[in-house]
Amino acid sequence: MKLSVLDQSLARSADEPDVALQESLDMARWCEALGYERFWVSEHHAFPAVAGSAPEVLLAALGAATLRIRLGSGGIMLPHYSPYKVAECFSLLANLYPGRIDLGVGRAPGADMATAVALATDGRPKFERFPELVTRLDDYLRNPAARPLVSPRPPADLPLWMLGSSPDSALLAAERGLPYNLGLFINPQAAPELVHLYRARFRPSARLGAPYAIITTSVFCADDEPRARALQLTYDLNLYRFVTDQSIGRSLTPGEALDYPLGPREQAFIASRGSNRAVGTPGQVRGQLEALAERFAADEIMAVSNMYYLEDRKRSFELLMDAFK
Repeated sequence: MKLSVLDQSLARSADEPDVALQESLDMARWCEALGYERFWVSEHHAFPAVAGSAPEVLLAALGAATLRIRLGSGGIMLPHYSPYKVAECFSLLANLYPGRIDLGVGRAPGADMATAVALATDGRPKFERFPELVTRLDDYLRNPAARPLVSPRPPADLPLWMLGSSPDSALLAAERGLPYNLGLFINPQAAPELVHLYRARFRPSARLGAPYAIITTSVFCADDEPRARALQLTYDLNLYRFVTDQSIGRSLTPGEALDYPLGPREQAFIASRGSNRAVGTPGQVRGQLEALAERFAADEIMAVSNMYYLEDRKRSFELLMDAFK
């Protein structure tokens, strides 16, 4: 089973984005040393505690900080942008770091709608045109006759990935013959049928001869189960406080989370996040991930481990890799 990483450059407080970005660089070097396959970064906008607003910029820094590990976008929110500009950015990255760049694209805004409007050059986000934008991007990357010419020329081995958590993304990946990444950490209720649908409808393309699916899921691995549960609770509570506008740009520490008075709303939210992820000791996490990979017919697992302390994140990925060795 191939293991990969998604990093979201989460800041502990709104005034520490520089620390969060340096920790992303540190994590990329750490995960490369451990032997992970890929290290992807996400795109979010107007979130005070999320530093990763421009994956293409961060990927350039990550490429300079590493030597082997594949680097990618998880993902570029294509409705905000010109497909030509995205093709140029990732062609440049792929020429800077040959054989190491993955271009993952998604339809979600990665922000609230007011921010999506601000990102659109004409004030009109193009969510409904996503399939067309994917077609144009693919043509710029793969067709030497496409005009205007993309410069520098995209390497032939630059893969285009479809990201999503719904049937629409699974079907679009299948129809275009693209590899597919299902975001279970975004939609923990996503059903295994999404990957099965992708595999059943897959049409081979010049890019990919057979379907290939990654599942991206939350992983909280620690030396003992109580610590893993505390790390998971901390993340769930911070996410709840963020989506309910209670965080004031600052995350709870694990100690504060354990002392937090859980009401019915918090409990219901945490319960809704409890499926399709892995929490516990290395042995427990390996068993949970193997079961998920089998149910979802996954070729690869991508772990996202949003933990308050960098050392907990590093230890989690170390234990996870050791468990699968």
